[in-house]
Amino acid sequence: MAKPAGPSCNIRCSYCYYLRKADLFPPGPWRMSDDVLERFIKQRLASSLGPTTHFEWHGGEPTLLGVDFFRRIVLLERAHSPPGRRVTNGIQTNGLLLDEAWAVFLKEEGFSVGLSMDGPADLHDISRKTAGEGPTHARVAEAFRLLRQHDVFCNVLCVLHSGNAAQPDRVYDFFRDVGVRYLQFLPLVIPAGDGTARPPTASPEAVGTFLCRVFDRWLHEDVGRIVIQTFDEALRPAYGVPHALCVHRETCGDVAVLEYDGSFYMCDHFVDSDHFLGNLRERSLVEMIQDPRLCAFGRAKREMLPRVCHRCDVLSLCNGGCPKDRFITALDEQIGLNYLCPSYRMFFRHSRPGLYRLAQHMRSGRPLRSFKG
Repeated sequence: MAKPAGPSCNIRCSYCYYLRKADLFPPGPWRMSDDVLERFIKQRLASSLGPTTHFEWHGGEPTLLGVDFFRRIVLLERAHSPPGRRVTNGIQTNGLLLDEAWAVFLKEEGFSVGLSMDGPADLHDISRKTAGEGPTHARVAEAFRLLRQHDVFCNVLCVLHSGNAAQPDRVYDFFRDVGVRYLQFLPLVIPAGDGTARPPTASPEAVGTFLCRVFDRWLHEDVGRIVIQTFDEALRPAYGVPHALCVHRETCGDVAVLEYDGSFYMCDHFVDSDHFLGNLRERSLVEMIQDPRLCAFGRAKREMLPRVCHRCDVLSLCNGGCPKDRFITALDEQIGLNYLCPSYRMFFRHSRPGLYRLAQHMRSGRPLRSFKG
């Protein structure tokens, strides 16, 4: 993924892990130069295998750069794309700057949009405020309405924190009522530095209870109507296909990050000096992707699993979760256990029977909407 605006953002979420990355860079404004942008697009297209190349634009808040910046991205992609290559783009946004011009552009150029929204206004505005401590929900809801109106593919990302995780029915009803069709739940985990997590992190039990409750409703009411990434990932082993999401794959390391200044890091959650691989101005993209340190980082996810994980009946479903969340001491071991381990065990054990029934239904070739959970 690329972060063309670096850690720049127009809101101040209380749980944001990326704003503090500003300390890694000279004082802003942060904006990817034309030289770095073209170098990245050209090398990414040249090194990409297969008929499709996907670009993912994140932040901070990438829409701060303006729609014309993204028009230039599309022109560069067209200029450097090999014959027959299909190019796709995704952008992750808080939605505050999306307007009619943005919506028209995103539709015309086929961008997918990840939109951050934490549920109803009171649960969203607890954490997602402007720099002046003002609410943001109304503007995000308007952005979602615009995207729907223009038929832009939109995946809503809902961070599960201690506020909304306690109200699964209310949160799920909200997303159903406003017409969300693609939904992602991301459990918030903020390490406190002493083997615990600090607020507004929800307890693992609360996260597990939330996911189990929403899963039951989805299985009985919304299979074939709403796609929920967490459930889609849990379904994959039952259906006999590999995990798609890095969080639940055996190894990781293929979601490296290019910052606005050309610096390249091993992972979005490990943008720090220990995981720095070089700069696009000095090393090629292929060199950095093939760096042995990145390969070792990816393998370490599997190699550093605590022994207790190898004895767990849901290991093939969670694979230890994201390494960033492994900071709980595992019994007599010194290797970290994932903070979310209790929620994973609760959810995967609860959902497994229903997911196997759904997988069997899918293999029969019958329509998803005909499934009776």
